Amino acid sequence: MFFDNYIEHPNAKLNNNLLWEYNLSDFDFLKMRNLVVQRVVERGWPDDWYFILNFYGLEEVKKAIKEISYLNDKDMNFVSVIFDIPFIELKCYTKKQLTKQHWNS
Repeated sequence: MFFDNYIEHPNAKLNNNLLWEYNLSDFDFLKMRNLVVQRVVERGWPDDWYFILNFYGLEEVKKAIKEISYLNDKDMNFVSVIFDIPFIELKCYTKKQLTKQHWNS
């Protein structure tokens, strides 16, 4: 895995700008796990990745990634490769396959 050394970064902080629209003083990080993980996947830096991996644990991050409703193709490919998650297990992939595509002609 790309972030194998996350345990070496126990003091990593989450960039507050990722959750700019929320009041973080009373933000429930456990309840909003999927949102936090989605924001880190879409816009996070290495410290943000280290934070979620230390805070939630590897298996919980993988579970959250599988439950995210939308990711663009680049982010979907990234998490699939990095966390060894087949596309078919990603909700965002199966949801994308169900939507009708317009013809390109």
